[in-house]
Amino acid sequence: MAVGSEPLERGEPLERLLGEAARAGAYPGAAWAVGDARGTLAEGAVGVLDPARPEEPVRTDTLFDVASLTKILAVWAVTGTLVDAGKLDLSAPLGSFWPEAAGRPLAEATALHLLTHTAGLPLRANLRNLYGSDPQDVRDGVLAEPLRHRPGAEVAYTDRAALVLGYLVEHLAGGPLPRLAAERVWAPLAMTETRYGPLPPAVRERCAPTEYDEETGAPLRGTVHDFSARLLGGACGIAGVFTTTADIGRFLRPLLDPRPGVLSADWTAASLRVRTGELTPPRGLFWHPAPGTGPSEDLWTHTGFTGTGMWVSPARGRWAVLLTNRLRLTRDPGPLARVRDAFRALAFP
Repeated sequence: MAVGSEPLERGEPLERLLGEAARAGAYPGAAWAVGDARGTLAEGAVGVLDPARPEEPVRTDTLFDVASLTKILAVWAVTGTLVDAGKLDLSAPLGSFWPEAAGRPLAEATALHLLTHTAGLPLRANLRNLYGSDPQDVRDGVLAEPLRHRPGAEVAYTDRAALVLGYLVEHLAGGPLPRLAAERVWAPLAMTETRYGPLPPAVRERCAPTEYDEETGAPLRGTVHDFSARLLGGACGIAGVFTTTADIGRFLRPLLDPRPGVLSADWTAASLRVRTGELTPPRGLFWHPAPGTGPSEDLWTHTGFTGTGMWVSPARGRWAVLLTNRLRLTRDPGPLARVRDAFRALAFP
């Protein structure tokens, strides 16, 4: 029997690990799932939505602000549909086909550079302090910003790569990113719970809160935590998506199945391999090798600042997702990082 199809003994070790971490204060609560190309092998939920409201437990259908998982669920996925349709050449200089990039520092960079975090874009910074609060001013400022280094010279993770790539796919596909993601990816995969915020009142109560909002004095619930995304109306390439473990499972399952689907097997294969040569840290296309495993083990991941993470391994035929709202309690990433490592080891034995 292949490793990816082995039972998880009803997920008891995972449930125990995550429950103990919740009680130790790594996060208020968590939802998780592990599966293969056919479906979910095990799933569960532990803890509470908010320590101030202990009567509300986390459930398997709890919605989470998934932060940087937006980069995969929206930007990477929509980009893949454009590549598959022959509408985007990853190796073409942006200035050669995108008028907004022509004559600007990004003109010689490519979509491949953006996807591998090698474009030389500045690292994360407060967009409002740099460019003001008008979305068009932010867009103009980001695209006009000088590069830190020539494209392809270094690997440096920056939210700006997803922001710029989001702008690019909107230009190529002729619509806003939330609509493109919904029409091209989420609806075809029956991801009915996945959407950009702010969430409507009817579903907001199922959402795990994150940090306190300095303006209201209450935890953000159904409104994106990421300040840059809020500045841009709650929806951009950086962050803004809310979803459930079940919907992420629906997204990850086809990545293990070579049959034709929303995203081609070629796009998945091109993304889940090192595309940065000898540069470090190694990167695929927005995906990266799971920390501590090395690219040869074929285990790829992406994580989010709010306390989220997902993993996929075509070689093992397995996927996993862990969603928490650790920001409701702490900004210290250490405790959750240790839980993620242990979760990964149990989910991919």
